[in-house]
Amino acid sequence: MTPEELQAARANVIPDVVAGGLSVLFCGINPGLMSGATGHHFARPGNRFWPVLHLSGFTPRQLKPWEQNELLSYGLGITNVVARTTARADELTPEEFREGGRLLTAKVERLRPRYLAVVGVTAYRIAFDDRKAQIGPQTRTIGETRIWALPNPSGLNAHWTAQTMAEEYARLRAAAQA
Repeated sequence: MTPEELQAARANVIPDVVAGGLSVLFCGINPGLMSGATGHHFARPGNRFWPVLHLSGFTPRQLKPWEQNELLSYGLGITNVVARTTARADELTPEEFREGGRLLTAKVERLRPRYLAVVGVTAYRIAFDDRKAQIGPQTRTIGETRIWALPNPSGLNAHWTAQTMAEEYARLRAAAQA
């Protein structure tokens, strides 16, 4: 992708990969420019979402971003807190996060996944006004849907390795299968 093509992606919206009754609905912060340009979630080459999903046992092999719709066959889906495409999540305003939390709540109420997994505890804290939230299961629910905050798989989140992230994602997988 050229820098111009990436910048043009700021106007793009990526469709959710969702269905009713999923086991886990993964929720990213917002699409990055590479995702906006390709139309695929977690498309940036350095993003560790797809490797971690496989390492944690959610998928039998490492999927590529363009294979995102295969997640549905595993009872998994993907959405975002904020639909707006940006180069970095810090370009989003607290108001966008809060509005995203409201829209996400309505989506979860409609789709009723067993778990909502927000990949980015800071995004979860702002969107759901829960300043003390930590990685792991949350006390808040949306109807019957339980919420789990996961580490953000962005390469910028360097203090989490792929292996330590996979261990946390595997905790969620075990809970969702129980």
